[in-house]
Amino acid sequence: MKGGHRLLPAGVTALAPAIWGSTYLVTTEWLPPDRPLLATTARALPGGLILLALTRLLPTGTWWWRSSVLGTLNIGAFNVLLFVAAYRLPGGIAAMIMAVQPMIVLILAALLIGDKIRGTHMLACLLGTAGVAMLVYRETAALDTVGVVAALAAAACMAVGITLTKRWGRPDRVGLLPFTGWQLIAGGLVSLPLTLILEGLPATLTGSNIIGFAYLTSAGAVLSYALWFRGIERLPALAVSFLALGSPIVATLLGYLFLRQTLSIVQMVGVIAIIVAVLLAQPRPPRSRRRPDDSPDNDNPASGPTSPPTVGARRR
Repeated sequence: MKGGHRLLPAGVTALAPAIWGSTYLVTTEWLPPDRPLLATTARALPGGLILLALTRLLPTGTWWWRSSVLGTLNIGAFNVLLFVAAYRLPGGIAAMIMAVQPMIVLILAALLIGDKIRGTHMLACLLGTAGVAMLVYRETAALDTVGVVAALAAAACMAVGITLTKRWGRPDRVGLLPFTGWQLIAGGLVSLPLTLILEGLPATLTGSNIIGFAYLTSAGAVLSYALWFRGIERLPALAVSFLALGSPIVATLLGYLFLRQTLSIVQMVGVIAIIVAVLLAQPRPPRSRRRPDDSPDNDNPASGPTSPPTVGARRR
């Protein structure tokens, strides 16, 4: 397979974390302030219900609990823990802790799926962590224990979710959209009680709020998670986990373009380091085996016994 075709599934899958990176801008500019749980619930639950209404397909058998587990890990618990970490830690420190996620996937994929750990994978993990550190870290701050634990738990949730999604796959004769819808509903149901208890519903919504919620539901949930789960099916678990590091890159670039945030040389080096790490983690092209007919000696009529017999000789 040619290099461009080999990277095409990774490029399509990378659109998901790119969209997630844009949700930071949407949340700060268009959504009601200080309501992260509401953003999580409004992002997942409506999108899942829309997909369920369109596909009219429910889980069967073991997929009732499997889709609940995957939806909790990939969406519900992950986002709740992520917001806890974001509130109790500076964003740069939270992002750096979250960058350990590919390392967890590296170990889990070896244990549960049988993927081999290569030296390039270890190098990619180090480069990715260093790149995120250079991209987002801006100040020294005291570490909050609850925030650190929440960030590590969020990274573990995503890592286990990616690995189990890869291991379990999709049920037979079930399309990508219903599979995505089941997980969005499960994730939304996890965050819904916390939203109602801790935040409540806003008294009013502006036009910008409605646009923001619509974006989170459509692009931020239905489209992005469908692309994400499609990528998990087609790529190794570790390769997918590294693509998630594209989210802070997009968030940083959008902040520079629309919020007048600065972009230093160190941050640009961090972006390059992350891109190199992502490329190192992608699967290698299969080695083509040379057929006997392709050997140079076969092009020589005088090659003697090594030449293949003629068609006529085979019929005798």
